[in-house]
Amino acid sequence: QVQLVESGGGLVQAGGSLRLSCGASGTIFSLNSVAWYRQAPGKQRALVARISSGGSTDYADSVKGRFTISRDNAKNTGYLQMNGLKPEDTGVYYCNAIINANLYWGQGTQVTVSP
Repeated sequence: QVQLVESGGGLVQAGGSLRLSCGASGTIFSLNSVAWYRQAPGKQRALVARISSGGSTDYADSVKGRFTISRDNAKNTGYLQMNGLKPEDTGVYYCNAIINANLYWGQGTQVTVSP
């Protein structure tokens, strides 16, 4: 059974940094795109960044220049490096991934940015 597990969230002051990880486990034949979503309090889940199997990346306008998505295929892990954090970056961060042609979601990790 395939699982995705996020880690790396926490409480940080504005201007600080965090690195989120999204690790896939189980029987994995193929790992295609990996994406990070954010759900802010009272808002819908929204795409933050995505990386394809070939390494192409897309970012939400609000995080361009501050966040970097990457992946380590040997470890079946995706990362989100978040620099210059702002209070509006606060929310639960979820990763998803296309694994063995199926879409999987992680359980989410809380990121809180204080002013």
